[in-house]
Amino acid sequence: MNTLTSRSVEQVIEGVLTSDGAGVKLTRVLTGKLQRRLDPFLMLDAFGSDIPGDYIAGFPDHPHRGFETVTYMLSGRMRHRDSAGHQGLLENGGVQWMNAGRGVIHSEMPEQEDGVMEGFQLWLNLPAGQKMAAPWYQDYASHQIPEYQTAEGVTVRVIAGLSGTTQGLISREVTEPLYLDIHLPAGARFEAEIPVTHNAFVYVYRGAASVNDTEIKAQRMGILNNSGQGVALDAASDTRLILIAGKPLNEPIVQYGPFVMNTQEEIHQALDDFRSGRFA
Repeated sequence: MNTLTSRSVEQVIEGVLTSDGAGVKLTRVLTGKLQRRLDPFLMLDAFGSDIPGDYIAGFPDHPHRGFETVTYMLSGRMRHRDSAGHQGLLENGGVQWMNAGRGVIHSEMPEQEDGVMEGFQLWLNLPAGQKMAAPWYQDYASHQIPEYQTAEGVTVRVIAGLSGTTQGLISREVTEPLYLDIHLPAGARFEAEIPVTHNAFVYVYRGAASVNDTEIKAQRMGILNNSGQGVALDAASDTRLILIAGKPLNEPIVQYGPFVMNTQEEIHQALDDFRSGRFA
């Protein structure tokens, strides 16, 4: 790849330790106050522990409407069940992409009693015209994720979008997400093209990466500015990170817990539909 003009790091964010579901401990990296800046992304949670008590209670039945969830399991086993009668097992290195659309109730429960449970869940907003579409989901095993290796030994797993000449698992017409899991050996550089239209960030989960003169340490997110053809990532030590970018919707964001719509009236309708049993 030709050397590109790299975006810089606008801000480094340290996630907030919290719990969700039935007490699963996690780090909320992308919070509500960043939704407008990182439109179309609504939330990013990072979870990782080898202590069963941190994750064993899982995420019992809960609803969603108006957005998509992307769960990337680095390590562990999680069983999905939903109100449409679907179920699937998400395992080491696998991805589940779920479009909640007009409404789904689902659970995500560990299928392990010990060992490491680690991964990410990203929330991707839906455009207004698609929020009430029929819900769907798809599980992908690790071996189905396209990946390639550069001359410098960088391994790139392409979950969504296009990286170089490698097309990812998922493409979405409106938000055009890019989702890469990048493994850099010590001393390596990787350059990723990012459309100028897109908001973008990186989250480092092993080691540390530098963008221009800014270092992003492990368990930190670097929000990239919107000037440049992409991003150049340098690693002094073995490093793993995810790079995420998407085209903003520039629509109102009204969230109430697991419902994300465009108006308060639509939120009231979502609550009424859920309480009345009208979700899938």
